[in-house]
Amino acid sequence: MSATVGQIIKCKAAIAWEAGKPLVIEEVEVAPPKAGEVRLKILYTSLCHTDVYFWEAKGQTPLFPRIFGHEASGIVESIGEGVTHLQPGDHALPVFTGECGECAHCKSEESNMCELLRINTDRGVMINDGQSRFSKNGKPIYHFLGTSTFSEYTVVHAGCVAKINPAAPLDKSCVLSCGICTGFGATVNVAKPKPGSSIAIFGLGAVGLAAAEGARISGASRIIGIDLVSSRFEEAKKFGVNEFVNPKDHDKPIQQVIAEMTNGGVDRAVECTGSIQAMISAFECVHDGWGLAVLVGVPSKDDAFKTAPINFLNERTLKGTFYGNYKPRTDLPSVVEKYMSGELEVDKFITHSVPFSEINKAFEYMLKGQSIRCIIRMQE
Repeated sequence: MSATVGQIIKCKAAIAWEAGKPLVIEEVEVAPPKAGEVRLKILYTSLCHTDVYFWEAKGQTPLFPRIFGHEASGIVESIGEGVTHLQPGDHALPVFTGECGECAHCKSEESNMCELLRINTDRGVMINDGQSRFSKNGKPIYHFLGTSTFSEYTVVHAGCVAKINPAAPLDKSCVLSCGICTGFGATVNVAKPKPGSSIAIFGLGAVGLAAAEGARISGASRIIGIDLVSSRFEEAKKFGVNEFVNPKDHDKPIQQVIAEMTNGGVDRAVECTGSIQAMISAFECVHDGWGLAVLVGVPSKDDAFKTAPINFLNERTLKGTFYGNYKPRTDLPSVVEKYMSGELEVDKFITHSVPFSEINKAFEYMLKGQSIRCIIRMQE
């Protein structure tokens, strides 16, 4: 048994003291896990746009000081009372959403939206007792998405931790805990394109590229990428995108352009931008009779989706998805196995890697649009 079990651990964490300011690496104290919780030693984490969005705090209630990070891999250091599916030494992925296993959603084969552990961006404390497990000089530091992986050690609800194959490289599998599963699952679990079919992917960031990867693996023959940045097409080819459309190059609605390109519309569309106009375009560009559009991107809270009801009556289908319809504990291990078998090509998503001491570089790469995923090596 580790000497740290049941003890407070002092370690380094990258603290965001205020919105938009560089993170500061400082020593924090990490309390032991309480009932139903797990303490993880984080080995690798990657930067997701969601971290940047809440760090900038332009569109939501700011909560600082805070430890960001939610896409990561690590090893279980210790477990709290009542935790049975994990043991110290297990290789694991912490996830921003969870699976309690008891609620109606967890018991349903049709939902992954756990009532207890679904994503909560405003909560900065643990569910158990409303307290933080991080502190500095006796004062609490807030959690983020229940994960806070920009710390060498973190405490997470056990329902938000997926045990994975110990042979899986943690420096690669860390990116599977958020964005890639979100896009990949939207295609393979929800859109389900058939071999030889056509699909339009709106937005070619990390999530959109993962959706394209899902289409490639599914055997779609026409994978049309739509983005406002034409330079993204070259990178997108690696993920199976074989046609590209920039809406700025056309003087008609993009859904009309795609319909004309595809003899009436694509079989499937996956929207990964959060733009309400892209969402409407994705739905209206699918073929009548069998077309299906899947919404992945998160819109602004006041946005409204407007389309003519005849589009539904003409047998177009619109679906939404959360985290690619994956149940974290149940399904993530099998996604890791797809990577291990070579079916899902994860390495091409990783464009940069930096030591923990240079974590702010990861933010610079993303803000400049230079990275898909930047790995942060936590133990260097």
